[in-house]
Amino acid sequence: MSLYRSAVWLVKGLREYTKSGYESASKDFVPNDLEVQVPGRVFLVTGGNSGIGKATALEIAKRGGTVHLVCRDQTRAEDARSEIIRESDNQNIFLHIVDLSDPKQIWKFVEKFKQEHKLNVLINNAGCMINKRELTEDGLEKNFATNTLGVYILTTGLIPVLEKEHDPRVITVSSGGMLVQKLNTDDLQSERTPFDGTMVYAQNKRQQVVLTERWAQGHPAIHFSSMHPGWADTPGVRKAMPGFHARFRDRLRSEAQGADTVLWLALSAAAAAQPNGRFFQDRKPVSTHLPLARTSSSLAEEEKFIEILQQLAQTFK
Repeated sequence: MSLYRSAVWLVKGLREYTKSGYESASKDFVPNDLEVQVPGRVFLVTGGNSGIGKATALEIAKRGGTVHLVCRDQTRAEDARSEIIRESDNQNIFLHIVDLSDPKQIWKFVEKFKQEHKLNVLINNAGCMINKRELTEDGLEKNFATNTLGVYILTTGLIPVLEKEHDPRVITVSSGGMLVQKLNTDDLQSERTPFDGTMVYAQNKRQQVVLTERWAQGHPAIHFSSMHPGWADTPGVRKAMPGFHARFRDRLRSEAQGADTVLWLALSAAAAAQPNGRFFQDRKPVSTHLPLARTSSSLAEEEKFIEILQQLAQTFK
């Protein structure tokens, strides 16, 4: 990452991504956008047992939606499900235990889900930031396996289900950190460069944005979007970035503030009217590149990236 990108991103973050940035942006929100009820619509939220995912699932449940939580930890997930049911008075909350770093598990889940359920909205929220290079049982670098390959398999696998429904949407929770990264197809699993978990995570988030843009081109019947929740005080941030959390703790957004744009993209008519494939921050489409940062990728680079993912995903099917 260049010093220029780093400096511009930090200044942007302090101005826009903090709690005060949300409070400033929210003055332009249309309150009626989220005053909706969605009984009969079905939502799948990955990582719905804590943080932004849980806040999102709870608000959808309060509006009458059917929610499928896809989580890794059985105990924490069951606790979250019980809490969501209790606070929303909505019994239509279902739980699926899937390790999203395990492509074989994801494929099995997708095939079963397709046979048993319908789906209107997929919310790719789960993610991980592991600060040392760690491999899964399949020999995949764990950040890439979860944040990129897992999202790719889950989304592409569920596209046929989504395309059957009215107003289908896919929202992927990315990060403003992707602004410091250019798509790199030469070392997707961090085998040839010194490992930096924060930068690997940022690269994965750039990959998610590229995937969103490509899916939008290939499947125009579905509304695809990616978004940045801002700097939010979540269990994931506290665990993966303790130094960052300690430094900025008083400035961080609440989980509900981080979830606001996810909800807006999942629920509002205004979001569906936005162009397909865009990247959002505080309910507005924003640029996926910093000025003069040289992080744009060529069509050839993007096609190579998609081809690698396709081939890798198929080996686990």
